[in-house]
Amino acid sequence: MSTKSIWFITGSQHLYGDTVLKQVTANSQVIVSGLNDTANLPVPLTFKSIATTPEEIQRLCLEATFDESCIGVVFWMHTFSPSKMWIKGLQALQKPWMHLHTQFNAELPWQSIDMDFMNLNQSAHGCREFGFIGTRLGINRFITVGHWQDPSVHEDLQHWVRAAMGWNESQNLKVARFGDNMRQVAVTEGNKVSAQIQFGYEVHAYGLGKLVEYCNAVSEQDILRQVDLYGSEYTLAFSLKDEEKLLRLKNEARLEIGMERFLTDKQCMAFTNTFEDLTGLSGLPGLATQRLMAKGYGYGGEGDWKTSAMVRILKAMSQGLPGGTSFMEDYTYHLGKQGQVLGAHMLEVCPSITNDKPILDIQRHTIGVKEDIARLIFTAQAGPARNLTTIDLGDRFRFILNEVDTVTPPDSLPNLPVAHALWTPMPDLKTSAHAWILAGGAHHSAYTSSVPTEVIEIYAEMADVELCIIDKDTTIRDFKNDLKRSSF
Repeated sequence: MSTKSIWFITGSQHLYGDTVLKQVTANSQVIVSGLNDTANLPVPLTFKSIATTPEEIQRLCLEATFDESCIGVVFWMHTFSPSKMWIKGLQALQKPWMHLHTQFNAELPWQSIDMDFMNLNQSAHGCREFGFIGTRLGINRFITVGHWQDPSVHEDLQHWVRAAMGWNESQNLKVARFGDNMRQVAVTEGNKVSAQIQFGYEVHAYGLGKLVEYCNAVSEQDILRQVDLYGSEYTLAFSLKDEEKLLRLKNEARLEIGMERFLTDKQCMAFTNTFEDLTGLSGLPGLATQRLMAKGYGYGGEGDWKTSAMVRILKAMSQGLPGGTSFMEDYTYHLGKQGQVLGAHMLEVCPSITNDKPILDIQRHTIGVKEDIARLIFTAQAGPARNLTTIDLGDRFRFILNEVDTVTPPDSLPNLPVAHALWTPMPDLKTSAHAWILAGGAHHSAYTSSVPTEVIEIYAEMADVELCIIDKDTTIRDFKNDLKRSSF
């Protein structure tokens, strides 16, 4: 994101004369500078121009569309700007945009206010005129209301910019599939052409033979350097003097280096594999997959390309935020006094979701392929998080999000050989599981402790995809009615 920016364009017109337009420009520059200084935006604003004619507006919108450094546009109407001027421009704009409904001054100067002041500061009805044309054109956009120095407006801007970061990633993402989906599983299937049309990302299949060539080409010197790195970053549960353990760890280093080189060459920032198709590999990648996710790659097990893409998109949104994002699965329940879910997977949970130093161990993997495989073992950091899944309903996609409270397990789980997260789902296990199943939620999800629900809501609007939220206020009666309405 270091080369990206958000354009800021201010609407006005020539009716008020050059003096007013100069002031509109100056005030816009003050706002942009002030927001960049105080709003803690993950991508900076760039004041692009004021827009006063249909031709200017269309040119600016086309420039934004074709400028790769622009990931979104903020529009503000300083004065009244007749909205028919905006039709061609907004129809041409192919970047997400938001409407900042603000005013340069926070308070009215009661003693000195006159018609010159009124004509200059017309956001109150200039933005309403602009708002009408957005609705009339049926364009999804985000709106925030308040003075530009208000912390609540800053928070809205932060959320929207992060969603725009995710949308930019979505539009440019490539997902590599090593092997197909797990046989007989329905929810990990889907229409890849529809996904590319809806979200922008591409999904490509690659034969395992090509990946094996990359892994076999990794030098012994590179492998040994990688093993040294493992020893410095993790707590080893075994001795490197154990030749069999060392061999297994070197195999994992070979997989990690080979996969990363392959993904880099193919310009893919997300990938899938499946334990049912590992021909030529030393086993199902465990530590290798976990480390690639920690570096920012998306991942989905058993060929789940939709979750792999979403993990990467959430990672792109979360740059600079505390917490992490991981591939996740609802594995088993604790049906005690307070219902909880123990989330895990066979091997592949990202260490970005913990603050602890992971334990690196080599243990038997018994599903699909029986091999001793290196993996990181840890417990997810306690605190609020979200599980987000993407499903293909045939005629449309749906996002389902459950807000959860991740907790520290009450005991040490000494015999569980995989990384895990224990959470209490909102509003409770009975309601959340019921709602998740009603909505058709998958058993795989993208788990994030860093990206707020508000950002995901904005991203869903950018993608024009239904988002079903299960939170502390959810009731099954209302949730059922919401699902019925969404199907119309």
